[in-house]
Amino acid sequence: MYQIKAATVNDIQVIQDLTEKIWRPTYEPILTPAQIEYMLEMMYSTASLNKQITELQHQFLILTDEEKPIGFAAYSTTDTPNVYKLQKIYLDLNYQGKGVGKLLLQEVAGQVKARGAHTLELDVNRFNKAKLFYEKQGFSVYKEKNTDIGHGYLMEDFVMRKSL
Repeated sequence: MYQIKAATVNDIQVIQDLTEKIWRPTYEPILTPAQIEYMLEMMYSTASLNKQITELQHQFLILTDEEKPIGFAAYSTTDTPNVYKLQKIYLDLNYQGKGVGKLLLQEVAGQVKARGAHTLELDVNRFNKAKLFYEKQGFSVYKEKNTDIGHGYLMEDFVMRKSL
């Protein structure tokens, strides 16, 4: 039985444990080990997650199967009215391809729509196979962007959007 709950700073360790399990296998084919370590520290350290939740107002959701955490997502507002951004969505590799990611994404879409959003936006690495998943969920490429994240690293993303 899948359940989705809102996460708080008290769930940071759960998010970090899931990240440790999911992130490396997801990005090892497309990023260098050094960039992976840099990005993990930048985005998933306790201080970074605390800031995302408390200061940046990112709403994190944790997906469980029989109370076992198996995935998470996070979303936030953007500078554009009625456009929300899916900041993160990650699912245990053993659950991928079974409709579970779709369930989590639908929950995010429902929550942001209830808050007045008409568009959900996300960034996906141009070489990430997840792009196909997003396309199946109704997202399309809106534009490309390169983001300098420091230490000589660049995030090469597609910005994808879906009307709600």
